[in-house]
Amino acid sequence: MTQEPVSLYYEEHGQGKPIILIHGFPLDHSIWNEVVQQLADKARVITLDLRGYGASPKPEGDYSMRTMADDILTLMDRLGLEKAIVAGHSMGGYITLAFAKAYPQRLSGVGLVATQAAADLPERRQARLILVDEIKRKGPQAVIHATLKKYSRNPEVLKYTQELMQKAAPHVLMACLRGMADREDMMDFLKEISVPTVVIAGEQDDLIPIERSLEVVERLQRGWMVAIPNAGHMPMMEAPQRVASAFIELLQQT
Repeated sequence: MTQEPVSLYYEEHGQGKPIILIHGFPLDHSIWNEVVQQLADKARVITLDLRGYGASPKPEGDYSMRTMADDILTLMDRLGLEKAIVAGHSMGGYITLAFAKAYPQRLSGVGLVATQAAADLPERRQARLILVDEIKRKGPQAVIHATLKKYSRNPEVLKYTQELMQKAAPHVLMACLRGMADREDMMDFLKEISVPTVVIAGEQDDLIPIERSLEVVERLQRGWMVAIPNAGHMPMMEAPQRVASAFIELLQQT
């Protein structure tokens, strides 16, 4: 069941082909800031806060990947964008795939950053639901304790990531974890994506191993992989120039 779309907070920089950058769980648009600086003279770059995060509304209820994909569609309509490259990090990648399946005619390209297409295995799903119960008792600190160290091996990136996690509302964290636990398996759908697709992975990603990215690339019609050495789950902060270069290549293909 999807909910009414919300009016997302967004920022835009530059002009040209539009590229929409979607952040992961439980972060906000600012993780893309350094990438935006590299891209703004080459494209119209739109960053946003997903429902529940940053300056966007934080309703109760459903935070399924499709619901959040519908929010992206609403934003595109608001901005008068017939088509755009849509690129997502981690949970943002799940939302990007939900968008690609629901609204393929609105895509000019796809970016998948530190993410995967497979649904959760039973033990991973169970771990998310256990974390939901932990958040009820401890708030955002439960997420920090369970996941923070897996985001990066870079102390500055970890510090920034922790600050964003601490700002997240418990009801949003719990709803997103349920949404990710229940998300659809998209492995078979990948072969239906007909637009150019770049898959960006940190070689030291402790949350989503690089093998998951390789599985995705193998199934794409027009996909290619950019593996970033010495980057973990936050390549847009750990290696922004490499990520921006990958997006520039994607822009050139669309």
